[in-house]
Amino acid sequence: MLNSLEVIQASGISRGTLNNYIGLGLLPRPLVRNPGNDSRTRARQIGYFPQSVIDRIERIQLLKKEGMTMADIVRQLSQEGFEGGPQAQTIESTSSRETAALQPPSPKSHVLTAPLRLTIDKLSYPAYMLNYKLELTWYNEEAGVSLLGSLEKLSVDTKERNILDLFSHGAYGQNPENREAFRQLNGQFRRASLSDASSKASLGNTGTATHPITEWPLHLRSVDGGDDHYRVYASYFREGILVIIARETTGHQGLLGMLERHDDVIRNLLKKRIPMFTEVAVMMVDLENSVRICSELPAEEYFELINQIWATMDPIFRRYYGTHGKHVSDGMLYYFFPQPDCNYVYNAVRCANEIRDAMRKISKEWQLRKNWLNELYLNTGLNEGQEWLGIFHNETKVEFTLLGDTITHAARLANFALHGSLWATKNFMEKLSAEERNKVRFGVRRQDHEKREVFIKGTYSRISELVDLTSPRYEKLRDIPALAVTEIVEVG
Repeated sequence: MLNSLEVIQASGISRGTLNNYIGLGLLPRPLVRNPGNDSRTRARQIGYFPQSVIDRIERIQLLKKEGMTMADIVRQLSQEGFEGGPQAQTIESTSSRETAALQPPSPKSHVLTAPLRLTIDKLSYPAYMLNYKLELTWYNEEAGVSLLGSLEKLSVDTKERNILDLFSHGAYGQNPENREAFRQLNGQFRRASLSDASSKASLGNTGTATHPITEWPLHLRSVDGGDDHYRVYASYFREGILVIIARETTGHQGLLGMLERHDDVIRNLLKKRIPMFTEVAVMMVDLENSVRICSELPAEEYFELINQIWATMDPIFRRYYGTHGKHVSDGMLYYFFPQPDCNYVYNAVRCANEIRDAMRKISKEWQLRKNWLNELYLNTGLNEGQEWLGIFHNETKVEFTLLGDTITHAARLANFALHGSLWATKNFMEKLSAEERNKVRFGVRRQDHEKREVFIKGTYSRISELVDLTSPRYEKLRDIPALAVTEIVEVG
């Protein structure tokens, strides 16, 4: 008979993977008994397996290399049976069991200086990434096998990606004490992310703050009756939370050194992120009369102006958790995703308002510099919807992209706007809370019976009622005549 430690050492699999194979029925349940005078362990109870489990694990690994999914492996091996003698029966321990739980809730912050020794591709630990609604967006094979019930593929519906639900399907998740420990762990992630967001706000979120890695102990009850001790590391990004779960007895300096390379880590993660269906607010910003301005300025000055605009606006986008999309000529495209501590739609509104103020200063600066009367305007279109989010990338660059009408309608509104105005769809505005809407002055300008322009607060209008769609200028709006929109005049 082999104890669980000998099985792990002989096969090269992790404790979590061993537990999951048992939970899937690929290996027999161990015979749990007192180790007696075995000096190699101080545990009161330990699981023992027949020698033939090593052959079975090697067969599983071979089938995986041949491209079989875990579901297919389970079906095939369950038909073949297990040649290891009678199934071992678990002997219930009469000793009291310690409740599997997280240790003290206060995380440790690390100032990381260790050299880079690992990459995301070479991690042998369970690793996964969550968005701030605790929905899974990426995971490695080890996490899929040892924690998530041999998860083969993420659902396209983010509502089916809740990490607590997925954990409950794995071998560890069959134990209610483990589920509670894992629930508490994820509660710590949420609280730490809120604290991190607050510290960023106090620093102005300039992007220059350090990125500490938080750490917690995690104790889980294994299938063979023993206690498994882990260290959990979480690193926070605008795009979500990277979680790595390592054995407590393993040296972690290489892991910590890798996490220090914050930009490299997130770039590699985003390249692996599969498309997902998500809520998103879209902001399209377009420089008014860019063709005329380009013709009036020397080429080097025109590019100087555009680079100044981008350099000025980017910190503002970051402050409100905007994620850049593909730059279109002299325009800018940004996405705002759900955050743990604030409304992503209201973030987009405040960001657009601040960008408008910043552009007024740039315009005054260039008027003085060139002694001209030109006003520089950034026209803005805002929209919200649920769309497919994917990644375009090469070796050095990663870009988010959306598929669907949300981005198209935002672009149409930016083209429709004039003189630095902000226009938003009705759908976008209705994603604001009542309190947030009260801070925004919005509405539509109409003519009264005496042909005077009147601003009617808190109203919307269809595109077809605001402009003459037969005019060549509004040709691009002809496909959205019934879209309800409003102008945002001021943000409190």
